[in-house]
Amino acid sequence: MSSGRRIEEEPIERKIARILKYKQLNVTVAESCTGGLVAGTLVNADGISEVFKEGYVTYSNEAKIRLLGVSEDTLKEKGAVSRQTAKEMAEGAVRKAGTQAAVSTTGIAGPDGGSEDKPVGLVYIGCTLKGHTVVKRCFFGGDRQTIRHKAVREALALLYCQLLADDSEKPVTDDTE
Repeated sequence: MSSGRRIEEEPIERKIARILKYKQLNVTVAESCTGGLVAGTLVNADGISEVFKEGYVTYSNEAKIRLLGVSEDTLKEKGAVSRQTAKEMAEGAVRKAGTQAAVSTTGIAGPDGGSEDKPVGLVYIGCTLKGHTVVKRCFFGGDRQTIRHKAVREALALLYCQLLADDSEKPVTDDTE
């Protein structure tokens, strides 16, 4: 018979912090649509200061270029919400912060800003780990805050999966467009 008590799963940010410490890796974040929520969630984990070096909130294209080295051509040709921009954001964050890992988010949280090609809820999440970058394309429903929070959960899940896959021969691969 059940006692009615539920075993709570450890929050993902604690798992990430523990793995980063164990593997002696550092992480940074590069955020656009999540506006600092990924960093804010990571710092909920005890001891994260040992492995989390810094974060970048690059909401404007100018900030993406200046702080992360995202190519102007990428932004002109692909747009701020694109697989290539998410990739360049993650890779730029690793270079800038001198870490081995980074996660990036860029998307359209709404309620405005969407188009037929790039609807509200479209988010690209990049993750760079030890020089290998994957990008995940996501579609989230809900209002602005819901989309942003779903993007944070997915970004942390991608980072977690890449950290776990790091022990195998081949990292988890990204989705296809």
